[in-house]
Amino acid sequence: MPGLNLKFLERPRRSFYCPLCVKPMRDPVQVSTCGHRFCDTCLQEYLSEGVFKCPEDQLPLDYAKIFPDVELEQQILSLPIRCIHSEEGCRWTAQNKLLQAHLSVCEFNVVSCPNRCFVKLLRRELPEHLQHDCTKRKLHCDHCGDEFAGEAYESHQGVCPEESVYCENKCGARMVRRLLAQHSVSECPKRKLPCRYCRKEFLYDTIQHHQQQCPRFPMQCPNRCGTPGITQETLMEHVKEGCSTAVVLCPFKEAGCKHRHSIMTFSFMKSFCLFHSYRDGTLLWKLTDFSQRLQEANSRTSGSLELFSPAFHSHNYGYRLQVSAFPNGNGSGEGSHLSIYIRVLPGEYDGLLEWPFPYRVSFSLLDQSDPVLTKPKHITETFSPDPTWKNFQRPRPGALGSVRGGCLDESMLGFGYPKFISHEEMKKRNYIRDNAIFIKASIDVVQKILNS
Repeated sequence: MPGLNLKFLERPRRSFYCPLCVKPMRDPVQVSTCGHRFCDTCLQEYLSEGVFKCPEDQLPLDYAKIFPDVELEQQILSLPIRCIHSEEGCRWTAQNKLLQAHLSVCEFNVVSCPNRCFVKLLRRELPEHLQHDCTKRKLHCDHCGDEFAGEAYESHQGVCPEESVYCENKCGARMVRRLLAQHSVSECPKRKLPCRYCRKEFLYDTIQHHQQQCPRFPMQCPNRCGTPGITQETLMEHVKEGCSTAVVLCPFKEAGCKHRHSIMTFSFMKSFCLFHSYRDGTLLWKLTDFSQRLQEANSRTSGSLELFSPAFHSHNYGYRLQVSAFPNGNGSGEGSHLSIYIRVLPGEYDGLLEWPFPYRVSFSLLDQSDPVLTKPKHITETFSPDPTWKNFQRPRPGALGSVRGGCLDESMLGFGYPKFISHEEMKKRNYIRDNAIFIKASIDVVQKILNS
């Protein structure tokens, strides 16, 4: 190692400089035959090249005549210097011989992390590194108390079994993480479970209510016919059409027929009933010139074009109803959908009927495809009136039952579907054929089961 590269407070005397490296001598040695002095390392390197002459006077050298110059070394070590990190900010000054002791504590000296994480940094940065950044620092978990190295501690955070956490299902419960799995599986009121009947998933605190209302809930025929596999959604159909023991009044009873039949004999008796001509609550409405009506609706500058069906009845002596359609849509469906509504009209038997209107209503747009070539796919929507809806309260006496000036009396509000079917969907199959569409409206008047 050549001479000293230090920041002396004053320039050293010329005699302190090594003639070979031209720096203040480090570990100076003297040639006794000529008195010249050199850095020990500098002279060794010079002689290693095979030249055994004094670099200054070229006189022959003898290794035996070279010895350490202790007195000169003490003089050089006594020279005042600045810290080698003075430019970084260290203000230490002292004798040269105290430099190594200072560097062992100098805040600006570069040191290796004592945890052997292979990071080198300023000593002043070491505490922060050891506390927060060192990958091999030792840390204690606040929850379980175990000690971890830095990397392992980071991995442990978020999985500690003793950390207090909230239930992931947001039920509000809080517990240590090791109990969370058992809670989620068997205790959480917000855990998801499949319905035992339809297999759809529901929250635990709602599934019991669902199962009582589930369409697949198993039911027993009220006539105790013993038919297996009846569900809540098929019970009504079974009672009306499939139960061999059900006894019902003739559906034409309001027209005067007093006979009672089992459903088993209903089809046979129906063909002989003298009162077969009553209305059955179904409207089949053909809208012709559909493209022209749609064009007319598009060209309107104000209001939507509403078309009205003939009036029909839910059943004999029943509710008087009417269907309306907006070819170019109404409300949220305007400009993109066919909208369909139904309204209750004043009827002559309203005083004898139950209010509000209670029966389920179905709308269908019929697919006019040839059934020989493809199976028709009718579009059907069904709803059951809410008794709180004003649309199905008894119409105000004296309200008009037909069109006046292009619209109905404002007291008779319609109810239905603003977005029954989009114009684009109507083009995909034969919903429009020969420039006409068919709208079907059905009123599901439930027949009561009577015991003989």
